[in-house]
Amino acid sequence: MTATPSSSLPMAGLAPGRPVVFRNATVLTLDDGHHVLDGADVLVSGERIAAVGPNLAVPDAAAGIDAAGGILMPGMIDTHRHMWQTAMRGYGADWTLTQYFVWYYLNWGKTFRPQDIYAGNLLAAIEAIDAGVTTTVDWSHGLQTVQHADAAVDALSEVPGRFVLAYGNIQQGPWEWSAAPEFREFVSRRFGRANDMLGFQMAFDVTGDPSFPEKAAFEVARDLGVPVTTHAGVWGATNDDGIRLMYEGGFMTPSTIYVHAATLTRDSYNRIAATGGSASVSTESEQSAGQGYPPTWQLRQHNIPVSGRTAPASTSRRTAIRTRSPTATCAPRTWSTSPPGAARGRSAWTRSSAASSPARRPTWS
Repeated sequence: MTATPSSSLPMAGLAPGRPVVFRNATVLTLDDGHHVLDGADVLVSGERIAAVGPNLAVPDAAAGIDAAGGILMPGMIDTHRHMWQTAMRGYGADWTLTQYFVWYYLNWGKTFRPQDIYAGNLLAAIEAIDAGVTTTVDWSHGLQTVQHADAAVDALSEVPGRFVLAYGNIQQGPWEWSAAPEFREFVSRRFGRANDMLGFQMAFDVTGDPSFPEKAAFEVARDLGVPVTTHAGVWGATNDDGIRLMYEGGFMTPSTIYVHAATLTRDSYNRIAATGGSASVSTESEQSAGQGYPPTWQLRQHNIPVSGRTAPASTSRRTAIRTRSPTATCAPRTWSTSPPGAARGRSAWTRSSAASSPARRPTWS
């Protein structure tokens, strides 16, 4: 995908901070009115979208990109991607959910080194930006040590996008790793300062054990003031009992994200709706691996906000992006920017090269 420079505006000398105008694009605003603007321009100044409309007047120093025949849209959001698994892209495309569990959780996932986490996250982050996904939640449940976690953050920091590290460790119970002093130290060290481009969540599942051992991890999340993202309603793994325990414990909040939510009953959907939670679905993975039937219709019936995600890296033949909009549109040329007025956004179009960011070679002990 190559942008063609406008005949009236210079293309050379693109540099940070220089205004850029996209001319004559089909602009998907994705505003509340779902407006589509034909033959419109978008002016990006600094890290913000300055103007949208036809025949915009722009600064003399602005660089121009002829976007005629292409689509310009806000960057997509992936709310659940196992980025650490990207090095095994497509390896288990025909796996069942059980085969995925055995390979990653029981056998080979525990052999991943910090540098393997770094490689997977770096590749996944570049893939996301290249596909028009400017915000990605890294559901990183392979962080066996804080060295693995540091490697994950190092990789995300290499790529010019917005990322959220959802910290997890499938090799330990969440009540174990979240209680470790080194976990608290990591959170303070890597996320102690406000960072518009890097967020933090805790990622763990609730099995439905009546003793509710996960309660301790929820209390840590509450103490840290961070959201929890959890696989809920996954056939054979998590169920209504987990939702009930979360609800009775007061741990279902508007910031909680329920991934898949495919095998839950009406009672659980009512509890999610009543507490303001949202769901993250992945139709491809749910249907091919066996998490359950995609729950989008049930979620809509209960007015539960639905976001999207890709399939697990190892079980996906290609990146399957889901967006918060009803459909994702492909075109011969598609650029993506942060939405106008985004509270935490900086403008960027996805066809800028992620490889242009400064290269660092971190080391891990």
